[in-house]
Amino acid sequence: MPQFFLNKRLILLLVSIIFLVALIGYSLKEDRQLTWPEQFVKDSTGLFQTVFHKPAQYVAGFFENVGDLKNTYEENKLLKSKIDEHMKIETELQELKRDNVKLRAELGAEESLRKYNPIVATLIARNPDPGRWFDLITIDKGSQHGIQKDMAVITDKGLIGKIKNTSKFNSTVQLLSSPDRKNRIAAEIQGKEGQPNIFGLIEGYDEKKKALLLKKIESDVKIEKGQKVVTSGSSGIFPEGLVIGEVMEVEPDSYGLSQMAYIKPEADLYDIDRVFVTERVKETIDIDNMDPEEEEE
Repeated sequence: MPQFFLNKRLILLLVSIIFLVALIGYSLKEDRQLTWPEQFVKDSTGLFQTVFHKPAQYVAGFFENVGDLKNTYEENKLLKSKIDEHMKIETELQELKRDNVKLRAELGAEESLRKYNPIVATLIARNPDPGRWFDLITIDKGSQHGIQKDMAVITDKGLIGKIKNTSKFNSTVQLLSSPDRKNRIAAEIQGKEGQPNIFGLIEGYDEKKKALLLKKIESDVKIEKGQKVVTSGSSGIFPEGLVIGEVMEVEPDSYGLSQMAYIKPEADLYDIDRVFVTERVKETIDIDNMDPEEEEE
């Protein structure tokens, strides 16, 4: 009995295969007419594709656009971070360039000030009150570093003031522009070739003109705009020849007995960062290398 069912299944499988092959062969004929079941299935499939094709494309396109938008957002975020990084690098580069120029200038000033034994210091405090901005500043060096009262304070451009008082680790600097009436500096206007220098005193500061006031100038001397003004060294406090500024204009004093010159400071009194504190160095004579005739004199 099992053998009979096995043969029956085998015969049924063979008949099915033959029928399937025949059906495939029949359906592959090009000139045959479709049966109504085939037409129904084909029409139903076409209608289904027509109805659902466009919405499916729209949904697929929507998700594709969402993906593109997400990619665009990520790319935009990346580009923005790169632009920010580039701007940061550019800012740092400009800052380094400015520091480089400033340090070169300061190095040159330090080399030219070797005879004054300069002490390099940095500004650490300044009164933000507009009325006190041009009065006093505080630097990070004091008596521990060899700084003493009345030492000259300069930048790479020129003189800005003197040491007013010191503590162990910092000092107060009185600027040239300080309104203190006792803040006087012996100065001289450098004469042109073959002409003597013109002496006066720096006393006060004109905030409107942003100029130092050089007073006590003889009334009969001729002064021209642009002439340089330096320390005279006659006070015994400041070294001789420290640059102060240049003449802007000249006018007689209120009594007509002398002249007053407006001096444009060479150093920027508004923006101060690093300074040099200098001391007056006494010249010494090298006895060992003196000419015998000079020694006799």
